[in-house]
Amino acid sequence: MVEVRSQFNKPTAPEVSFLSYPKHNNRKTSLVMSVVISDEILQASQLTPSEFCQEIALFLFQTGRLTIGYASQLADMQPNSFRQLLKQRNIPLYSYDVEDFELDLKNLRELGRL
Repeated sequence: MVEVRSQFNKPTAPEVSFLSYPKHNNRKTSLVMSVVISDEILQASQLTPSEFCQEIALFLFQTGRLTIGYASQLADMQPNSFRQLLKQRNIPLYSYDVEDFELDLKNLRELGRL
């Protein structure tokens, strides 16, 4: 879980700082990271901390860096709610480009279906 907190009245604080430490669960060791966003940046974005996380999650999903499951976790939303947000923003669930199409054509030809 990523928590975005603002630093109130701390002009000497860095604008963005990262603190990470390992978190142990049953099978894996995962990395937990806290991100502190300065009040100045948060106010300039005109977003709430929750909206800020959603924007980051949308960006990372749209650029292919996160799956819909991880992006919805980052946005602290249920997957169906996150899908609705994607729909509102006209962000496709799937990225299917010319290379994918050409690969599909090649595979269909090799299978004798085209």
